Amino acid sequence: MIGWTLQQWQMAYRSGELTPVQAMKQLATTLQDSERALWIHLLDEASLTAQAQALTDPSLPLYGIPFAVKDNIDVVGMPTTAACPAFAYTPTEDATVVRLLRDAGAIVVGKTNLDQFATGLVGTRSPYGEVPNPFNPDYLSGGSSSGSATAVSLGLVPFSLGTDTAGSGRVPAAFTNTVGLKPTRGAISTHGVVPACRTLDCVSIFALNVDDAQEIFRLISQFDSADPYSRAAPRLLTTGLPERPTLGIPKDLPWFEDSQAQQLWERQLDQLREIANLITIDTTVLQDAAALLYQGPWVAERFIVTEPLLQKSPYTLLPVIRDILAPAAALTAADSFRAQYQLAELKRQSEALMAQVDALLLPTTPGIYTRAAVQANPITLNSQLGTWTNFVNLLDLCALALPGGFREDGLPGGVTLIGPAWQDHALADFGRRWQQAQPWQAGATGQRLAKPQTHAANDDEDDVMTVAVVGAHLSGMPLNTQLTERDGVLLEATHTAPCYRLYALANTVPPKPGLIRSEKDGGDCIPIELWRMPMKHFGSFVGLIPAPLGIGSLETTDGRWVKGFICEPWAIGDATDITALGGWRNYIAQVATNAQETH
Repeated sequence: MIGWTLQQWQMAYRSGELTPVQAMKQLATTLQDSERALWIHLLDEASLTAQAQALTDPSLPLYGIPFAVKDNIDVVGMPTTAACPAFAYTPTEDATVVRLLRDAGAIVVGKTNLDQFATGLVGTRSPYGEVPNPFNPDYLSGGSSSGSATAVSLGLVPFSLGTDTAGSGRVPAAFTNTVGLKPTRGAISTHGVVPACRTLDCVSIFALNVDDAQEIFRLISQFDSADPYSRAAPRLLTTGLPERPTLGIPKDLPWFEDSQAQQLWERQLDQLREIANLITIDTTVLQDAAALLYQGPWVAERFIVTEPLLQKSPYTLLPVIRDILAPAAALTAADSFRAQYQLAELKRQSEALMAQVDALLLPTTPGIYTRAAVQANPITLNSQLGTWTNFVNLLDLCALALPGGFREDGLPGGVTLIGPAWQDHALADFGRRWQQAQPWQAGATGQRLAKPQTHAANDDEDDVMTVAVVGAHLSGMPLNTQLTERDGVLLEATHTAPCYRLYALANTVPPKPGLIRSEKDGGDCIPIELWRMPMKHFGSFVGLIPAPLGIGSLETTDGRWVKGFICEPWAIGDATDITALGGWRNYIAQVATNAQETH
């Protein structure tokens, strides 16, 4: 099970080769033997098997699959330390992201080490130990999500949660040969996360491949009213880049004397030119924005979290963290507004820059350092690592850090795709193409990853069928197992053309929607998922569909016609029009909220 992807875990359970209880017993021994500096709190066999025994629904999308959580994210019953023992508390409820993953059947194995208060890109700023690089322990693993990235790289878990404010979900991915998904700000709830900069923080995802990172993103990217910075996704989402996209690369790149990083970047560009058009762009605006993060008043947001400790017991913080945060006490409200004005101007400039390209393509870092070098020069070298990461959240961009091969010294070096807010799916689309062109190794395990499937959503092969689902068959919904049991593969999340209405049908168990094309009365773009199913299973799938639902032809937002769920018009007489809610997931969430309030 070391180095298994989500699909491999799922196949092992479905085949009967393994049960969650058996898996957790085996995994417990492996975890206890793993690098201790990875973990701040690691669950024992009894705790892992108790979670497995509590699982009763094998159809859950993450049934029995283990994951790790960065120790600035709350897990009920485990202390949250943010790598500062004096700060520790034991939460009484899970962070929203942890709850959603548990609801999907996933099993928490422990809390991972991090740079204290998520302040650092190095992975060495923790009283619980420095997390060594899995390829060479003399080098950095990257921070602040060092433990989460390394746990995935070593194949201990197929995915993990980190956080990302200035690059903490991307730098460790580059140094550990993993995928680091830094979502659109607000797409994933930060309720139950210790803030670094509350207005900028994102929960990030580490995985061995893009498909797994995207699957987790789909499950946890939900609007959360408990998080004041949560945002609902727009109804129209770009789900892919052009067949041969135009990617912007920096005109000038500082390498800080790391010639091997530069050589790897040049090889990466040669490979990427086979699947994309590369143009050089002036990235001055990005660097100007990056400078605001630590040289401007945003450091005061980090100060707010640690202020009680700084006032009462400053020496409970690491010296380097005190040196970074203490000066924020002198910042004024005027400083904050001046910086906000400057950032607004930079955002306008960055929007003009992004309009020139389909996405940005950057080296994730300008190089890598030894742990000894960082100990000797902690501030400057840490700052250099954030050259191509610090500006992303400030400018409201999303990013996807991808493996990019290996240097001559055997260390990995990654690339990062960056796009405007809500382009997460589009970046993932190109990430899969990059993996197709240059197959990856599974983290530091030495195992080769299977190439991702690249079947187009409108393919017309005789032996497959593309089906659009809109309700109870969506990922994580009660009837999704009817697709997965028939070897269904999720192709993409997209929307219908803007001429459909969605209704909650009366007296259906489990609750089901009805989708009606409504050109005369007006409609909207309804969220859907496109699934690819072997034709040999399509008949048995259709046989499960009850009236008034059926399969017909459905138009997507980009003009494709696919088979999908439709509803007979007579059924909407006693149904509820939920078009304005923006999709079936939002309706189900509203029903659950109303029931809780009533209770």
